[in-house]
Amino acid sequence: MVDIDREQAKSLGMSLNDVTGAMQILLGSSYVNDFDFNNRSYRVYVQADQSFRSNPADIERYPVRSADGRMMPLSNVVSVREATAPKTISHYNLFRSAEINGSAAPGYSSGDALQAMARLSDQLLPQGFSYTWSGISLEEIKAGRQSVAIFGLGLLLVYLTHAAQYESLTLPFIILLSVPLAIMGALLTQWGRGLTNDVYCQIGLVMLIGLSAKNGILVVEFAEQLRARGLSIADAAVEAARIRLRPILMTSLAFILGVMPLVAASGAGQEARHSVGTTVAGGMIASTFLNLAFIPVLYVVVRSLGRKRDARS
Repeated sequence: MVDIDREQAKSLGMSLNDVTGAMQILLGSSYVNDFDFNNRSYRVYVQADQSFRSNPADIERYPVRSADGRMMPLSNVVSVREATAPKTISHYNLFRSAEINGSAAPGYSSGDALQAMARLSDQLLPQGFSYTWSGISLEEIKAGRQSVAIFGLGLLLVYLTHAAQYESLTLPFIILLSVPLAIMGALLTQWGRGLTNDVYCQIGLVMLIGLSAKNGILVVEFAEQLRARGLSIADAAVEAARIRLRPILMTSLAFILGVMPLVAASGAGQEARHSVGTTVAGGMIASTFLNLAFIPVLYVVVRSLGRKRDARS
């Protein structure tokens, strides 16, 4: 550690830049210019010889020019001492910082690890200390905050697409009512396996918007065709559910069996595959069997309400 006596330097007519500049040049070197010799260009650096910069005590013998032009040794204004300090001092957002790297223990998600770190930091850090996230942890937290908006945009996209397709504002609403049942099944399956609502689970939930809506589309679209042939609302709903039962079961079971390797995966990355596979499989099982009963009922209720409203108007 080199301590500079600023008051002494000022009284001797030495500026702080002169003192630090002398140490910078003699210890670390300084570029002067280039010169050509034998058709080659060489760079010129100024630096103290190795024998004069191998001992910390040599610093006090370095000369510095004072304001009156005299050369004075640095020992008049600096003192050199040994101290214990880190090899490098890291800064984050202009504050001195210590970087901590870690990973979640087996059986816990990265979200659980982040919450545990935040809880311990709030409890144990002394006054004046704080913490912040960076790198992958920061990106994960930002992505988690966006999941609700992404899920909402997915629902809105499905609704607007079907509203344009059916030229109706009520039919897409019936189809989207199948999504909550799929989400309920997905979250219950996650909870049953001891998994958490992590990023991979949220990806599976977004996928379930389209997958669960598919079952509702098969029933609602065929019910509308039967309504056009003259059947009543209730008869059209029941007949559509009966006729479309086999296509719904075939497509849903095929997809559920297709994600079973993710549910039972092993090896590297198995937690991520378990999470997304369990979410999609559980959601599709609930959507397939519950929506076969709920979608026809919802169709009858919504269509009957719309018919009464049209009759009043």
